[in-house]
Amino acid sequence: MKFLFVLFFALHAAIAAHASEAVPLAEDPVVEQRLIVIAEELRCLVCQNESLAGSRADLAMDLRREVRTLIKSGKSDAEIKEFLVSRYGDFVLYRPPVKPTTWLLWFGPLILLLGAAWVLISIIRRSQSQKDGPVLDDAQRAKAQALLKENNSSK
Repeated sequence: MKFLFVLFFALHAAIAAHASEAVPLAEDPVVEQRLIVIAEELRCLVCQNESLAGSRADLAMDLRREVRTLIKSGKSDAEIKEFLVSRYGDFVLYRPPVKPTTWLLWFGPLILLLGAAWVLISIIRRSQSQKDGPVLDDAQRAKAQALLKENNSSK
């Protein structure tokens, strides 16, 4: 038992010593600042609802590494985005351009909302018309009551 106790404290001390040796955030703060600005405008292809800057997915880390390399090679922000779009499509952009291939991204949610509203209105109208029931004139009502009386008297 004492051995486990000593082992636990030794392991804890080793982890604490390693944690105090912080890895520098960036070799070049200017490159990192530009990376953050670009990555905020890009979508993580794994998470899809997170920016590339905020995602911790392996693919996001690879893409940030790629963007960092492109920045260091002298590419402009537009060239970097163009490269990523050519490789992954417009979906990689948080604000894809409005063009025929991205109409579904831009207008799909509106179409779904309008479709859902149409279905809801149709259901409400149908239920209201069924709630009122069929309207019988006096002759039909008399005939229905006669049929009900015959049915009750035959029992």
